[in-house]
Amino acid sequence: MKLSAEMKAFETRLGHTFAKPELLVRAVTHSSMASPTRDDNQRLEFLGDRVLGLVIAEALLDYDRGAAEGQLAPRFNALVRKETCAEVARAVDLGAVLKLGRSEMLSGGRRKQALLGDAMEAVIAAVYRDGGFDAAQAMILRLWSARISSVEADARDAKTALQEWAQAKGLKPPVYRERDRTGPDHAPQFTIEAQLENGQAEAATAGSKRQAEQAAAKALLSRLERR
Repeated sequence: MKLSAEMKAFETRLGHTFAKPELLVRAVTHSSMASPTRDDNQRLEFLGDRVLGLVIAEALLDYDRGAAEGQLAPRFNALVRKETCAEVARAVDLGAVLKLGRSEMLSGGRRKQALLGDAMEAVIAAVYRDGGFDAAQAMILRLWSARISSVEADARDAKTALQEWAQAKGLKPPVYRERDRTGPDHAPQFTIEAQLENGQAEAATAGSKRQAEQAAAKALLSRLERR
């Protein structure tokens, strides 16, 4: 199989030349584009998630040899979650080469976080199947390096940290309420408010409810810690 010029450019951005280019094509093929003669990327996504996890776990051990498991686990979660995979996918412009069905194309699939994150995991698996573990590891470390070195020392998600703060003060767990939703269906913006039993609250807006909840919790924690 010969790759198109667009796919060759993407291959260059990844930093891996495929001996079996059909693996890369499968990795960027969404289920909406699958057919009896064309496989989608779901099985590769399953494998890529595991390869990414192993590489990141080892990288964290090497980066901070004194970190305890309680510090490593939240850092790991922050680096392998779907949002981070989608950020990396955007950095290499994976969306430009995604193969999507018409409905997904019209609904803005090239920009959807879930599709980008899944496809990035599938690309990792494609590199692994094509060039082995060393090739996949090299690509992951190159694309994730800045994130590995800058991941917060305490990367616990903000919702967990806020709930622990409330419990320590004898308060009920915080409540999250959707205050607003704007934007088109393919790119919604959610405004979520995090509120404690004592009335203290902060709101934040993001492209998913989960992100908005985390941002609201982080904002509220920040205000509480300044007191």
